[in-house]
Amino acid sequence: MDAREFLGLEPLGGKEGALRWRLVVQPEISTPGKFLFGGCGLGAALVALESVTGRPTIWATAQYLSFAPTGSTVEYEVILAMVGRRVTQGRAVATSEGREILTVNAALGDPQLEIQEVWEQPPEVPPPDQCPRRELPPILANSILDRVDVRVAHGRTFEDVTFPPGDPRMALWARVPGHLSPSAATLAIFGDYVPGGATQPLGRRTMGRSLDNTLRVIQLEPTEWVLCDIRMHAAVGGYAQGSAFLWSERGTLLATASQSFSIRYWSEGDEKLLAR
Repeated sequence: MDAREFLGLEPLGGKEGALRWRLVVQPEISTPGKFLFGGCGLGAALVALESVTGRPTIWATAQYLSFAPTGSTVEYEVILAMVGRRVTQGRAVATSEGREILTVNAALGDPQLEIQEVWEQPPEVPPPDQCPRRELPPILANSILDRVDVRVAHGRTFEDVTFPPGDPRMALWARVPGHLSPSAATLAIFGDYVPGGATQPLGRRTMGRSLDNTLRVIQLEPTEWVLCDIRMHAAVGGYAQGSAFLWSERGTLLATASQSFSIRYWSEGDEKLLAR
């Protein structure tokens, strides 16, 4: 399975390299709140942009404007603003039911220099098979969270509701079973785990809704698991910022992701639903 198949994205008219694409928001690419998962929205745009340009993603950022509910259809229009000798600047605009859902701006380009220097280092955490599986309450079933296998390498599990505020850094191993080739699209999905990192330093379970999602691709290599090294920076006035370093099992830095998102604590009603 590749990212395009995982997302259910198809070019309109069945023509490869088409400027218009479509997907149906199935439960497996939706949030527990029953709308398109932001990382999947960005990932679909990158699949379309890479197909149209024939170039890999260097950088992309999504601005989330509205929601596409589960069962709705989302159409992407690819616009190539500038095509250079090595770099293409473009965007993809996603609409659903006449509303603009998200806008993705991206740069895609070919390698230019033989440089292989990475100064960041991965955190020291146990391998995936030695980390506890993240168990989900029933309210989070039948969503994208069900489809991604996640192991907690550092930090609290989702079952914890309240606890002393702790380290603003957490780490998760993530994989999509059967989807073994990393791509910009799959890294965009894993990068959307950043809002979940706010729970750890605040000491209470939180909910976050992304305002943006930026992905910077460094290099791709085969890996079954991706380590999401999440680092929260701040949470002030109902908005938070954080980033993630995405590593292969071999310790190769694949990409970085960053987000701003609105944040709130789970309400008593949310806790009652989670306890069922």
